[in-house]
Amino acid sequence: MIPKELVRFKELRKPITILTAWDSISSSIVEDAGADVVLVGDSLAMFVHGHTTTLPITLEQMLHHAQAVGRGFKNPVDKQPLVVCDLPFLSYQCGEDKAVSAAGTLLKNSCASAVKLEGAEREVLTVINRLIRMGIPVMGHLGLTPQSVNNLGYKRQAEDPISQNKLIDQAIQLENAGCFAIVLEHVPDNIAKNLREKLIIPVIGIGAGDHCDGQVRVTADLLGLTDKQPPFTKPLIEGKELFSHTLKQWVKQQHL
Repeated sequence: MIPKELVRFKELRKPITILTAWDSISSSIVEDAGADVVLVGDSLAMFVHGHTTTLPITLEQMLHHAQAVGRGFKNPVDKQPLVVCDLPFLSYQCGEDKAVSAAGTLLKNSCASAVKLEGAEREVLTVINRLIRMGIPVMGHLGLTPQSVNNLGYKRQAEDPISQNKLIDQAIQLENAGCFAIVLEHVPDNIAKNLREKLIIPVIGIGAGDHCDGQVRVTADLLGLTDKQPPFTKPLIEGKELFSHTLKQWVKQQHL
């Protein structure tokens, strides 16, 4: 699948499903689940590496995980999910050249076919324009942007009319810049509904209500593997408890 196929999904009103993966096991499971897109998200900084934010993860680490994700797929290349990889903090905020180098490194050396960037500030839009001119597909990300946690915090965004209008304007700017899709995180439902109607490109929600063209979730959250769940994701199983109980039973058996 190529990134622009997601626009066709929207035209056909086919819901888009995106799940995260961080290694070959998780990508194999997500592929088997039938997700349209696999996101190698910088959230792995917290779930895999034990950090409290996404900020510490490096480009080299993201590449390492993206390569592992690619090794987990079992289907032929043309049947595999689209893979999008997050550009980590400070890999694109320091200028166009560094951003092109970072994104190019991921696309040349892993299974990723596109990158995701947060925000729509003037500098970010300039970077997005450059990336797309260089043939690198870009997914946007607005609302709660974890790389801006020190400015915005981990809380719901765009709750007043002024910030809502700003977010809508930013989404339009991202579409005009050439993004093939936009993730909306932890914003009021009406924002997603409004943008779904305004934009040609798909709006992918996470904590943005049901009026989206698709949904993205952190796989570890859905499987109950994380200690702290976001308010907009309810685990489908208590995976950590299940794994812990199973392994405890094995340890006990060895002591008999």
